[in-house]
Amino acid sequence: MMLGRALGLSAVLCAGLAQAQSPDASGWLRRIHDATHKLSYSGTFVYRNGSRSETSRITRLVDASGSIEKVEVMDGVPREIVRTRDTVRCYLPDARVVKVERQAGHQGAERGFPALVPERIGALAQHYDIALGDTDRVAGLDCQTVRLTPKDNLRYGHMLYADVKTGMLLKAETFDAKGEVIEEISFTEFRVGAMPRERLKPRHTSRAWRVEESGAAPANLKDAGWVVASELPGFRKITELRRRVGESASVGQVVYSDGLAAVSVFIEPLEGRRDPVRAGLASVGAIHIYTREVAKHMVTVVGETPAASVQRIANAVEYRRPQQ
Repeated sequence: MMLGRALGLSAVLCAGLAQAQSPDASGWLRRIHDATHKLSYSGTFVYRNGSRSETSRITRLVDASGSIEKVEVMDGVPREIVRTRDTVRCYLPDARVVKVERQAGHQGAERGFPALVPERIGALAQHYDIALGDTDRVAGLDCQTVRLTPKDNLRYGHMLYADVKTGMLLKAETFDAKGEVIEEISFTEFRVGAMPRERLKPRHTSRAWRVEESGAAPANLKDAGWVVASELPGFRKITELRRRVGESASVGQVVYSDGLAAVSVFIEPLEGRRDPVRAGLASVGAIHIYTREVAKHMVTVVGETPAASVQRIANAVEYRRPQQ
C-alpha cells in the first residue's frame, strides 16, 4: 500500500552539488522539501500503478505544538491514518480495529507522498542527473517540473511537479529504464492554509474497538549475527530497528537509502510460523519484494527500486554466529 512506503532521511542538507545538478534544480528540490514539511494544507490525491488506483484525502496542520496529518482512503476498504511526530494510528472501521505504532527514537524513518524529497539533496546528484523541465498544470495550479534520471540500473527515474507559488509537490511520476511511467501520485484538488485542529481528529468513535499496539526501537542486528555482506552502491544505512506486533516475535529491520529511493530489509524468525516461506520475487507498482530463507529466518527485502536491487541486497544478507 502506498501509505506504507518505507522511505525517509534525517540528515542535514549537504553543501555543494555535483555538476550534474544545476543550481536552479537544486533550489527547486529544496523548495519542495521545505514546503511539504512546513505548510499546512488539505487536498485530494490519487495513486496509480497499472490498472490500480486509490484516492485519498489528506489534511496537514503545522503549528507551534508540532505537526499532525490525517489521511482518509476513499476507495475500497475504509481506513483512516493519523500521524503525529511519534505515533501513527490506523483506524479500520469495518474490523473495528485501531492499529497503533509508536515511533519514538526513529522519527522520519517512514514517509509518503507528498513528502518524497529528502533533506540530503546534495547526495542525489551522485546517482541522478537532475534538471528542470517545462512548466505544467496540476490541480489547476502552475507547476515547475524537475526530472531525476538515474545513472545506473539500480534505481528508477522521477518527474516531480512543484507548485510555482508555494513549492509544494503536487505530482510525482516514477519511470523505468524505458522511460515508461510505472507509478503516479497526483493531487486533483489542493488548498494551502491552516485549519482548526478539530479537523485532524479521526471521524470514527473507537472506544469499543480492539487496539493492536506495535512499536519499534533502535537495534544493532550485527550483535545478533546478521550482516549485509555487500551494500548497494550509493545506498547507506539510515536506521536499524526491531519491530514487535502484539505477542509475535520481534522482526529486525534495516533501512538503506540513496537519498531518494529506499530499501528495507526485514528479518523474521520462522519458529512458530504456520505458513511456509514463499521465496521469490513479487511487485506492487514500483515496489519490488524479494523473499528468501536464511538460517531459519525469513529475509524479505522491500524497495522502491528495480528488481535487481532488492535481489542483490537480499542475496547479501548473511547470518554469522556471534562470538561468545
